[in-house]
Amino acid sequence: MPGLYLSALTLSYFRSHKSATLTLDQRPIAIHGPNGAGKTNILEAVSLFSPGRGIRRASAQDMARHPDDLGWKLTGILHSLHQVHEIEIWSENGSARQVRIDGKAASQMALGRIARVLWLIPSMDRLWIEGAEGRRRFLDRMTLSFDPSHAEASLAYEKAMRERNRLLKDQVRDGHWYVALERQMAEAGLAIHRNRMFALEQLQTAQAQAETSFPAADLELTMSEGEMPETESDFREALSESRFRDLAAGRTLVGPHRADLYGVYAAKGVPARDCSTGEQKALLVSLILANARALARDFGAPPILLLDEVAAHLDANRRAALYDELCALGAQAWMTGTGEELFSELSERAQPIEVTGEDSM
Repeated sequence: MPGLYLSALTLSYFRSHKSATLTLDQRPIAIHGPNGAGKTNILEAVSLFSPGRGIRRASAQDMARHPDDLGWKLTGILHSLHQVHEIEIWSENGSARQVRIDGKAASQMALGRIARVLWLIPSMDRLWIEGAEGRRRFLDRMTLSFDPSHAEASLAYEKAMRERNRLLKDQVRDGHWYVALERQMAEAGLAIHRNRMFALEQLQTAQAQAETSFPAADLELTMSEGEMPETESDFREALSESRFRDLAAGRTLVGPHRADLYGVYAAKGVPARDCSTGEQKALLVSLILANARALARDFGAPPILLLDEVAAHLDANRRAALYDELCALGAQAWMTGTGEELFSELSERAQPIEVTGEDSM
C-alpha cells in the first residue's frame, strides 16, 4: 500500500526546541524521555501538517520558543501516496501561521488534501464524561480526515452564526436582518451534519469489519433539542421559528453546534460515560484505529497518528495489541512515553527517539 509519512522534520524555535532535526522512515516512532523534556512539542509540530490549530489548539504566538519570541518554523518532507512534498510552516512575530507546499504559498486546506493526521492525547481521556463541545470537536476531527471541505463548511457556519448571535444579543427583531444569515447557516449546517453522519458510517463499518483487541463502540449523533432538519428549507424554517426563543437566550439554539456524540460499549451495552477509565481509553483507541483503517481504504494510505502518552490506562496486553495493530496497518504512529520500556513490545519495528531535555534528542 502507498504510504503517508514524514521522512524528515525540522523544528526551529518551536516551543522548547531551538533547533531539532529528525530523519525518519515509515515505521512507528517511539519518543521517550522525562516529563517536560519536549516530547509532546514534537507531536504538536507534526499535528500542524494538517488543517486546524493542532493538538493543543494554541495560537501561533504561543508556539514560539520563550524567551526568544523570534517566531518559529517547521519544515518536513511529506510522502503522500506516490508523491513527495516539501512543506514549510512558520509564524513571524506572533502572526497567523503560513504554509508553503513545494515552494508555493498554500492554505491550511491544501494540507488537508495531501495529508491526514489523527491524534489521541491525554486531555481526551475524559471525552465521554465532560461536555459535548469536546465530543463534537473529536467527531469533527475525524470527519475532516474523510472530507477536508468539512473545515470550510464549519468556518462558514460559525461566521454566519456569530453574526446572527450578535443580532440576537442586540435584540434586533426585524426578520429581514436574519434571512441571508439563516440561508448561509442552513446550507453550511446541513453539510456539516451530512459530513458527520458519513464519518460515523465509515467508523461503524471499519469497526465491524476488523478483528481487534479493542472494544467496538456503537455511536450515535444526538441533538440537544429535537432532530436535525433534513433539508435546507426545513433548516431555514426551524431557525425562523426559533427566533423568539433565541432572542430570549441571546444565542442560536438550533443547529449542528448543538449536536452531541453518544457512545456505547457495544459488547456490554454500557454507555461510554459509565465505563471504567481503562474501558473509556480502550474505546477511544478503538475509534482512532477504526478511523485509520477507514482512511487507508478511502484515502489510499493510513493516516499519520499522534498518540501522546498512549500507554496510560492500557495494560501490557492491550499495549502489545495496539502496537501489533499499528504495524499491521502500516501507519507512521508518533508515540510518547516516559520510559523506553513502554515500547519494548515494538522492538525493531519502531524508530526510538530519546528526548532528555531542552534541545536534546
